[in-house]
Amino acid sequence: MGGTAPALTVEDLTAGYGPVRALRRVSLTVPAGAVVTVLGGNGAGKSTLLRAVSRTLRFHGGDVVSGTVAAAGRPLGGLTPDRVVAAGVCQVPEGRQVFARMTVEDNLRAGGLARRGDRAAKAAALRRVHTLFPVLADRARQPAGLLSGGEQQMLAVGRALMAAPELLLLDEPSLGLAPLMAARIADAIREINAQGTAVLLVEQNAALALRLASHAYVLEVGEVTLSGPAAELAASDEVRRRYLGVGDAGAAGDAPARTAHPVLSRWDEGTRTPVPGPRRKENR
Repeated sequence: MGGTAPALTVEDLTAGYGPVRALRRVSLTVPAGAVVTVLGGNGAGKSTLLRAVSRTLRFHGGDVVSGTVAAAGRPLGGLTPDRVVAAGVCQVPEGRQVFARMTVEDNLRAGGLARRGDRAAKAAALRRVHTLFPVLADRARQPAGLLSGGEQQMLAVGRALMAAPELLLLDEPSLGLAPLMAARIADAIREINAQGTAVLLVEQNAALALRLASHAYVLEVGEVTLSGPAAELAASDEVRRRYLGVGDAGAAGDAPARTAHPVLSRWDEGTRTPVPGPRRKENR
């Protein structure tokens, strides 16, 4: 990709809610055209990270304390949320949050309000959404609140795509969905990425997230504790045990293969750069 700027660069980001620091000096990169996932348990700071990037953190009573966020080389600090969307970054929030009383069609139109361009460009965006999610064309006149949970998730993603983002922030897109519907959403994410849109994916279904992503970060208590290629994290004993539900006893038969697993990057407290090493940083 030569000199193409990353879709997202976060450096030393500290953010929180009053005296509570939900993120502490978090750094990560989403390369242009890539899918990157952030793993972590409840309260790890994943949603706070996405809100800090989209500049919606203040709506939740929080604020960025320090650090920088840039999309395609453009600093996002100080922008209002609508200007972040205009800069090519759109967030699909946890819980979908569609406009229940509005029709599916009007929900999609609302997503395109921040898009600059003529009617032809907006019509092309709508065709893209209908191609990805044909059910949204079939249900165009129905109130969004009458859709199933999976259909509402499709609508939430489609609404964000109406703004033609270069970077899509997805917060728990499979949450509460049946496995078949979660798989359909995953297929849509693959297709969206194949069309050139970078994705930062927050997802508690670690197995799904690691299959979709090329690179992964693990957040614990607001800090990055592991990072590396998604395939390497998926092969890590620690990630398998903590996030993939594979215990030592259940994986005993794989012991010879596990000895070859790579050592993942960890974060040096002084330099905040990845360093090799088997010792885990203790939570404080």
